[in-house]
Amino acid sequence: MTLVISETLQHDVKSGIKVALAPIITDLPIVILTLFILSKLSSFHNILGIISLTGGFVILFMGYESIRIKGVELNLQETKPKSLTKGILVNTLSPHPYLFWLTVGTPILTKAMNQSLIAAFAFIVSFWGLLVGSKILLAIMVGKSKSFLVGNAYLYTMRLLGLVLCVLAFVLFRDGLKLLGLIGSRFIK
Repeated sequence: MTLVISETLQHDVKSGIKVALAPIITDLPIVILTLFILSKLSSFHNILGIISLTGGFVILFMGYESIRIKGVELNLQETKPKSLTKGILVNTLSPHPYLFWLTVGTPILTKAMNQSLIAAFAFIVSFWGLLVGSKILLAIMVGKSKSFLVGNAYLYTMRLLGLVLCVLAFVLFRDGLKLLGLIGSRFIK
């Protein structure tokens, strides 16, 4: 959500919507991967740990860029925001979709598939509809309020969002190190 807000403020509503659409592109391979992992592997902590650390570096870089922002760039047509690419990267490199699909989504989907294909389809459509729809609504709301964020308010908002992204990056680092067994649960509460 932070990336949806950040891209909307930095570029436009269309950029925020592109980030919101990323789960539609990334979740299908994640679902297939989690089905494979659940059927073949008993432990997936190292994979999630590496994904979490990589995602932490990507999000830390995005946060750093937001903190460094100097002002509003008036000629946005010359810069390509690559919002969909950013959304795909963040969603692919974050362990949260994997954790969701491994622990909650895939078991629900499997149970729904055992009942009927219509039930499985209804679960997928409603899940992605609500997830993506709420993020699109957020981008639109932020886009409408963007005109109020001028001057220092915009800079401070972008820098605050950058700090939030950095904090999220360190949470991913912690989770990755914990999943890899490099730090123990006694250090993490």
